[in-house]
Amino acid sequence: MTPNVFYDLLEHTWPAASYQRHGPWLIREGKDGGQRVSATTAEAAVKDADIAQAEAAMQALGQSPLFMVRHSDAVLDGLLAARGYHRHDPVVIYAAPVAALATATPSAMTAFPVWPPLNIVAQIWAEAGIGPGRLAVMERVVGPKTSILGRISDRASGVAFVACHGNAAMLHALEVCPNLRRQGSANNILRMAAIWAHNQGAEHLYLAVTAANDSARKLYASLGMEVVGKYHYRRK
Repeated sequence: MTPNVFYDLLEHTWPAASYQRHGPWLIREGKDGGQRVSATTAEAAVKDADIAQAEAAMQALGQSPLFMVRHSDAVLDGLLAARGYHRHDPVVIYAAPVAALATATPSAMTAFPVWPPLNIVAQIWAEAGIGPGRLAVMERVVGPKTSILGRISDRASGVAFVACHGNAAMLHALEVCPNLRRQGSANNILRMAAIWAHNQGAEHLYLAVTAANDSARKLYASLGMEVVGKYHYRRK
């Protein structure tokens, strides 16, 4: 999958509340759905004079100016840096064939898909800071989607959201309860997400993680997932 196709997958599996076009910009309205659905991107070549237009559009939505800088946005990156925008939350994109991740099926009841999310799923997300705004993002997804609930020793241990677009799937909002970490729950959730995605006809599973999240990145690498792209944000 090329980077541009990945960004399309990201857009469809974690959509903003609304979109506006202003000159070369795509303005996203996040409504408390997080950075990914609140960041503006350049959809055409930009000049320094264009940045004020994007800032005004974001401020009109009640959002602080925030830009997503992708692999092809070197000019934009330099313009924003010159205006005092700081590089923020670099993100790494991982991917693997679902067939490779789905080879080891988790034991019965250690992970299973459920949609709509159970109350315990929403509770685990809420305790991790994933509140109504992000749940609304999940509800907006059109197409195959589910939450994956993990269990350890008969207790709910973690959750994730996964959705499909075309022949690919993307996993979002993976959270494991702090007191139940390092017991295999994230591994089980990822493998069950791959099994579910495979059943929907997906060929690859993708996810995005902050570059600083070393423990998560080690897990993804241990499962054979590979880095296929990167992006970061710029904000003042």
